[in-house]
Amino acid sequence: MTSHPFSMLALIGPLGLPELLIVLAIVVLIFGANRLPQLGKGLGQSIRNFKESLGGSSKEEEKDA
Repeated sequence: MTSHPFSMLALIGPLGLPELLIVLAIVVLIFGANRLPQLGKGLGQSIRNFKESLGGSSKEEEKDA
């Protein structure tokens, strides 16, 4: 029997509001409320850098022009 790569997700099911609140509570307990803004900022910057590297154009190329 061939296993589909997303078969585990189908087993878990969709995440609802209660599940997301539990995950958020665990993250707050692990990292602390004071560090969450820093984590969000770092995550946003990494996503922005990743998108810029995929797009091919960056702010540095625009400055050179």
